[in-house]
Amino acid sequence: MANKVIGEMGLPKSIGNIFAARNIITAKDALSLTEFELMELLDVDLAEVMCAVALISEIASPPYQTVQSLLEQRMQNEYLTGHLPTHLKGLDAALSGGIPFGALTELVGPAGIGKSQFCLKISLLATLPSCYGGLDGHVIYIDVESKFSSRRLIEIGLNSFPEIFCLEGMAKEMAGRITVLRPGSLTEFTESLQKIKFSILQQQVKLLVIDSMAALVSGEYEQGPPRQHPLGWHISLVKSLAEFSRIPVVMTNQVRSRSTSEISQYSFQAESRVGVIEDTANFDSHLVAALGIHWAHAVTIRLVLESRSGQRFIKVAKSPMSPPLAFPFEVTSSGILLLNDDGVEMTGPQINAIDHQGHSDIICHRDER
Repeated sequence: MANKVIGEMGLPKSIGNIFAARNIITAKDALSLTEFELMELLDVDLAEVMCAVALISEIASPPYQTVQSLLEQRMQNEYLTGHLPTHLKGLDAALSGGIPFGALTELVGPAGIGKSQFCLKISLLATLPSCYGGLDGHVIYIDVESKFSSRRLIEIGLNSFPEIFCLEGMAKEMAGRITVLRPGSLTEFTESLQKIKFSILQQQVKLLVIDSMAALVSGEYEQGPPRQHPLGWHISLVKSLAEFSRIPVVMTNQVRSRSTSEISQYSFQAESRVGVIEDTANFDSHLVAALGIHWAHAVTIRLVLESRSGQRFIKVAKSPMSPPLAFPFEVTSSGILLLNDDGVEMTGPQINAIDHQGHSDIICHRDER
């Protein structure tokens, strides 16, 4: 809106020509100056300047919309804002239907907590015929750590959808719809994404999984001296891919120990409701997502998987359509299973904290190695 050309706004010719003569071309050029600065620059009286500024502001500003009009637009464009159901009733309800199309969904948690199990299950759901609640499409699974297990995939399918996978040849057909890529570096990952962009529509790809992004970045750092974090460009590429293809993109992220500087930097997360800072030593036992705050801002939904007192939980830590909720779960032969569909709402620092009882495979800071 700020780049709208003033000459196309229907201003009176007399004042419009003066704007052009003073090289004030766009709405941004005009509205970046005060009315008195414009009066001096254009050599016209204040009343004329105020009238021109009011007209430019009205045209350049986006029209207001009510909640009702936004809801009607969403209903009209539901095919563009669909979801991939996870078949986890409570989680799907919290996310208004499941993993959203055209957005980035992140799974973060320690090794062995169930992130890849979750990815395998939703990969099956994306390939499942629509009559069984699937998307009836293909999946591209970028397996950075070589953890993809075709045997486990079939096991989840047989136990979750026996009526489908027991049919002759069906297991082979479903597995054949999942393409697994294993880039060995960030450069190979970039090349894979660029190729994927042009083949997604042709191959009816309905889901992209990246497991895991943190492993790629970690590998790049280990190969050379410290340098600028490389994820800025890549996150833009992945986001544009999600928006362009209108498919769900699910990425896993690892965890690392929290540094002292982060505790002080984000001390507001440890502040209680009465305004007293709690003992920061209590937060040292928690982990944080490996890719940092810039990555956290880039994802639309963050699901945190953790373990507390011998019980695993999946938390909706970030979502535009849900309050922070925690669901207890377990990993079974049919994949992840929620033990309770009624999530517990969370407040305070526990929303972002990641507990890891029984999990030791974490990424350390460079200065901790």
